[in-house]
Amino acid sequence: MIQEFKDFIAKGNVMDMAVGIIIGAAFTAIVTSLVGDIINPIIGLFTGGVDFTNNYAVLSGEVPTGASLDEARKAGASVFAYGAFLMAVINFFIIAFVVFMLVKMVNRIKAAADKPDDVAPDVHTGPSQLDVLLEIRDALRK
Repeated sequence: MIQEFKDFIAKGNVMDMAVGIIIGAAFTAIVTSLVGDIINPIIGLFTGGVDFTNNYAVLSGEVPTGASLDEARKAGASVFAYGAFLMAVINFFIIAFVVFMLVKMVNRIKAAADKPDDVAPDVHTGPSQLDVLLEIRDALRK
């Protein structure tokens, strides 16, 4: 079992996966900052600063009127935080769209880099060796 584990760790796929996870974590921080610091404020500008995070329903417990979601939770109340969930869903769609646009841009750059600069014209070199041998065979049959 130890040898199998060593073989598994020594495979290149495991190292590739580890690098992918590390890069993914760094990329997550970049995308989160892009969405939270750049895109959401722009959307807030157009929607009048609508933020559903503090919309909730108290299921049990005492909460002062007009208290924020954090204050309601600190008061020990059981809350149905539908606004926080709605904002999470909106942020998910924004992040998914940003990642889609980034992947689309990377694929475009990759395709442009893979395209050969000068396409050589097709050069006709004459009949192949097989064609010549078939002609000789046919000529000998006559």
